[in-house]
Amino acid sequence: MKQSVILTIHGHVQGVGFRYFVMQKAGNFKISGFVKNQLNGNVYVEAEGEPEQLALFINACKQGPSHAWVEKVDVQYCPLQSFNGFERR
Repeated sequence: MKQSVILTIHGHVQGVGFRYFVMQKAGNFKISGFVKNQLNGNVYVEAEGEPEQLALFINACKQGPSHAWVEKVDVQYCPLQSFNGFERR
């Protein structure tokens, strides 16, 4: 049964290809939802998928691309939104 999470990624995560990285990982793990930059410098993600795949996706977000520095990732479970695909906003 699918799960849904909201991720807030803190650190040096803008201007380093983080949203593109998240898009790639979403495709790899069959995750739906979206990613966007926030004005405060964080990256915001809403993601849905099977629990095992979602866990792998969250771990990938905690690592980030090579030029990023992830300080912390807030994970909040939430009701399913039934996203269709994954997009960058």
